[in-house]
Amino acid sequence: MYLSKSLDIKKNKNYVKTIKWSNKKKRSKANHETSNSSHSHTPSLPSHHHRPLLSSFFPSHPQNQPSSQTAMATTSQAQSPKHVIICGAGVIGACTAYFLSQKSKTPISLTVFEKSSPACAASGKAGGFLALDWCDGGPVSALARASFALHKSLSDKFNGADLYGYRAVTTLSVPVLSESSSASSSLKSSGLLPDWVDGPTARPAKQIGTTETTAQVHPRLFTQTLLSASEAKVIKAEVDRIEVQNGRAIGVITKGSDEIIHADEIVLALGPWSSQLPLISNIFTVSGLKAHSIVVRPSEPDSITPHALFLSYQPQPGVKVLDPEVYPRPTGEVYICGMSKEAEVPNDPEEISPDKESIEMLHKIAGTVSTHLKKDKISEVVAEQACFLPCTEDGFPVIGELPYLKNCYVATGHSCWGILNGPATGAALAELILEGRSETVDLKPFSAQRFVKRRSVLGI
Repeated sequence: MYLSKSLDIKKNKNYVKTIKWSNKKKRSKANHETSNSSHSHTPSLPSHHHRPLLSSFFPSHPQNQPSSQTAMATTSQAQSPKHVIICGAGVIGACTAYFLSQKSKTPISLTVFEKSSPACAASGKAGGFLALDWCDGGPVSALARASFALHKSLSDKFNGADLYGYRAVTTLSVPVLSESSSASSSLKSSGLLPDWVDGPTARPAKQIGTTETTAQVHPRLFTQTLLSASEAKVIKAEVDRIEVQNGRAIGVITKGSDEIIHADEIVLALGPWSSQLPLISNIFTVSGLKAHSIVVRPSEPDSITPHALFLSYQPQPGVKVLDPEVYPRPTGEVYICGMSKEAEVPNDPEEISPDKESIEMLHKIAGTVSTHLKKDKISEVVAEQACFLPCTEDGFPVIGELPYLKNCYVATGHSCWGILNGPATGAALAELILEGRSETVDLKPFSAQRFVKRRSVLGI
């Protein structure tokens, strides 16, 4: 989630601030807005519930795998199914594939290309925090509100509470002093802190989100669920370039191959790797913010209540205040994040490794907040990881058809709000592709055309 890299949206009325540091923040609703490493494992869920396995995403011979889309295509001799290629199997790509499969009135064939594995990067390592109104005051507000509602309806449809950990949460802002500091006020004086937040230096809390306005999902399980439900063919391959003919995108070519894989429409949902394609980097730049997180399993997970915590933590007097976040999950795990910095995005998501100092600080913060989260008290360290959040030049996501190129669409740059805004992005993009216009949300504020105009003005 890494919301702590933001400045106050409501105060500044400018979403570009979402990718900047906030050195001093109280994380209230008025000043609040704006993921598994190789040694981690999938959280356990009740055995009678099923979720898609990676083996189902990468069959040995994907071209021979039957699907309901193929069956539907054979019943329509008069019309060939529209073929849509989606590049990227993160939350944005998965949501786009799902809503294309649901909203198409005619046969449709979906192919997703992914260089690593579904939800391998930020879509699997984020916090999964959802907020109804934390993006209010700017153009992202409508997208966030629509997406928050879609998360609820999707959970109702897929039994998200059991399948991918959807639940409403109470959200608190909690100032926390360093362990060397002395608390001068009562820990429970506000009456809001749950019992498991028993660190001696925690200060009175303030409620910044209710069960009506904040919720959570496990991002990797959510992404995998929608990708599986889309019945898209997922192929493990890296897209090298988009083939263009007469101003229209006609297919993709993967690395190590000269074959054109033809498509009627192409969607580029590549997150922080978007700028590797000249079609995108010639118009706008997507950079990466390296964000760290840990996932721990307390010895007494039933003691941890569904309270999301946004902390203000000063390691020692006179140094910069950090803004870590704590998300207990219904799987019995607790996710803690908050150490982020600008860094170069490696070519392969599997090459991303966390910085030792950031991980150590997160463990220290966790133990300061709660004795249940101390490293020597927990039963397991599930993950120590890092990922890159995709950030655009102006801080707004880019969603829509690329300028001067027909049949090629982009959806990227959601920064720390990718999990929240995935469903509305996917639904709106599916409508644009299928019907020529979006009903879910107005996509004009997110058009890449804004960068073309800016460069024209600047003479770039």
